[in-house]
Amino acid sequence: MNKKIQKILACIDFSEYSLMVLEYAVALAEESTTDILVYNVINQKDFNMVETVSRYVPNQLHVETYIKDQKKEREGRIRALIKENFFENKSNMHFKVDVGIPSEAILKTIETEAIDLVVMANKGRGNLSRFLFGSAAEKVFRHSPVPVVNVRERKNFKREK
Repeated sequence: MNKKIQKILACIDFSEYSLMVLEYAVALAEESTTDILVYNVINQKDFNMVETVSRYVPNQLHVETYIKDQKKEREGRIRALIKENFFENKSNMHFKVDVGIPSEAILKTIETEAIDLVVMANKGRGNLSRFLFGSAAEKVFRHSPVPVVNVRERKNFKREK
């Protein structure tokens, strides 16, 4: 098989694994014209919580403002992450922040952005992580139409002899 990877989706959630995900994406794209789409999802659960609270304080909390502020803040964090760690690769890196259920948003983005390869951590910020894979990562691994690279911290997965 001689499949050329033209676009990598690097899924980050600003957890301790985000930098590692970007490092692997950059390494996989090295010495080519491969584009990297750095992708972050504002979890629908957060959006639903703000929507519920805004009903009780309608003049103080607005859902649209919350989403706009979250996107702006996350875009700033992504820009800073790229500038601080991958300045020489920035021309091949783009970013996108969406709102939704993370696994569904990632799978949709694979299709809409013509992604050839996904790089993501097996654990993230979710507090309902499963034994081996976070629930979002597990769904992406099972349903992705393209290969998914699982990034992990070696010391956290050391096998006992």
